[in-house]
Amino acid sequence: MRKEECFYLGKVVSKYSFKGEVLVKLDTDEPEIYENMESVFVSIGNNLIPFFIDKCRLHKSALLRIDFEEVKDEASADKLIGAELYLPLDLLPALSGDRFYFHEVIGFTMIDVVHGNIGVIQSVNDHTSQELFEVEKEGKQLLIPISDDIIKTVDRKKKEIHVQTPEGLVDLYLRD
Repeated sequence: MRKEECFYLGKVVSKYSFKGEVLVKLDTDEPEIYENMESVFVSIGNNLIPFFIDKCRLHKSALLRIDFEEVKDEASADKLIGAELYLPLDLLPALSGDRFYFHEVIGFTMIDVVHGNIGVIQSVNDHTSQELFEVEKEGKQLLIPISDDIIKTVDRKKKEIHVQTPEGLVDLYLRD
């Protein structure tokens, strides 16, 4: 399994017990749907290694306490601290309406209320304080904020996102 075929679930942040249990900080709004997992992929080096789970349960909101089959002592658990956990993309719960996963809108056309087609979404930059669509039109890159105020509709069938960008934003990028 490759990382491109998976989504980031969370990161091992600490040991929980002397029996090798670990605590994982989940990157999700709904941690409870991951309580009964049977396995995950753990990123070790450049590889995703499958780890099977004896037991997992929520621990204080967004932390998941995991007892892996292969990890039964503190030394083994220490080696996992900082490791990222992944699951296959097909395990993501389906979203509907105007909610979407960043990876699913790559390649969608962005349609602005005023300007019409303003390009194709190439990627999403979520490493800044404001998440941004990176849109390309005729060799130019536009950075469009991801915000409920800007996104009007998501049309999965047509692969379009309809937006109403702040006045002047599109002109800033597309003027000659």
